[in-house]
Amino acid sequence: MSDARPVDEFPGWRLTNAGGDGLPVLHDVDVVVVGGGAAGVAAATVAAESGLSVVLVEKYGFCGGAAVAGLSGTICGSYLAADADEGRSRVVEGFTGRFRELLLERGGLTEPQLYGKTFTEAHDPLVWREVADHLLTTAGVTVLLHTTVVGVLLDADGTHHGVVVESTAGRSTIRAARTIDASGDAAVVARAGHRTVFGADGSIQNPTMFFRLGGVDMTEFDRAWGRDTICAPWVSEAIVAARDEGLDLPRSKIWIFRTTHAQELLVNATRLTARDGRMLNVVDPADFTEAEILGRAQVRDYAAFLRAHVPGCADAHVVDTGVEAGIRQTRSIVGAETLRNDDVLGCRKRPDGVVRSPWPIELHSGDRPRLEWLLGDVYEVPYLALVPATGENVITAGRCLSAEHEALASARVTAQCFEYGHAAAVATSLSLRKSAGYREIDGADVRAVMREHGSAL
Repeated sequence: MSDARPVDEFPGWRLTNAGGDGLPVLHDVDVVVVGGGAAGVAAATVAAESGLSVVLVEKYGFCGGAAVAGLSGTICGSYLAADADEGRSRVVEGFTGRFRELLLERGGLTEPQLYGKTFTEAHDPLVWREVADHLLTTAGVTVLLHTTVVGVLLDADGTHHGVVVESTAGRSTIRAARTIDASGDAAVVARAGHRTVFGADGSIQNPTMFFRLGGVDMTEFDRAWGRDTICAPWVSEAIVAARDEGLDLPRSKIWIFRTTHAQELLVNATRLTARDGRMLNVVDPADFTEAEILGRAQVRDYAAFLRAHVPGCADAHVVDTGVEAGIRQTRSIVGAETLRNDDVLGCRKRPDGVVRSPWPIELHSGDRPRLEWLLGDVYEVPYLALVPATGENVITAGRCLSAEHEALASARVTAQCFEYGHAAAVATSLSLRKSAGYREIDGADVRAVMREHGSAL
């Protein structure tokens, strides 16, 4: 862990601007949204529905980000935590609730599943993509899949005017009055030279290779595993014992979710560190490659463990893994305001709060993930935590918001990412309508519009 490197210190991979001089202009729009994960889909949809011209740029051939490419597979962060079943209720709505309802209509979401002291829901990754396609096309968003941002159009004073993109067709520019960085990695903000940070003194949460397990006898599995998706002590004890069999099982506390498909489970078990034990920084392609290769091998060992030791899994097989390792954390922006650890633990409410969260601090950095519950309460994320401290005409949405390390371990999950995108789109509409910079927008005004849209604030 002590060998962690800042994100801008990879030899040969320094973050640089690719200028747009002489390149063709592919689009000239009000808003460019970079990244098609939960935050990006929400941002692009809501911005387009407010009457703005919007282009969404996504590197894969589908939207979904960590939820789909990373196969994280659940919508976490919607339900209150409690010591008893009564009192648990869904407290995050808005775009999150809207997306959830569309998943349900298409059979793409499970019933709520017990996760410790709260609930979560598992989604079908194909249906997730289809819902995103439906929302974006219905709203009139121009979607560019298989397209990567390689540079930023930037004035000397730090004013953003769009991005430089590249695909197999070549390199071109997208000119935009406002940019929403929903990349998850603060890719636009970092390329523009605005300050970012990397976890706690360079240490971030471990990535995980999620996988789906098919051919499960669910009656036997349910009887042995129990109702909670978080494993019981007997499973952890069996994992520790199985290490003596030569299996690579570095994480002893694992989580298994029922999916929308019969005889299938979604497994969150692996913990990915480098072969030499150091933390993997997946911004570096060498480290990302190591995470992918080690992750797939570790999946096989956890699947072997489940077949040998967990009832119902004797004849199970690995259906697939994520397209990429599941990424919890890379860069965070240095924002005009920062979500503090005490804000989360103290369940702080605020007039400029634009996203609420009941999710625990869920910190993945060792043998057993650390959980700190927020029982029966929520905190609110301030609007300016989405806005970089420097630069103009750029806002973020998603896990790269400005937050302290432990606070981010709570604030990064899917339900909240949908609402960060919602908030960024509302702020963008206000910014353009008022000809004002993002830092000039009052978070209370963003909150008021989001309430009109159905957000539970």
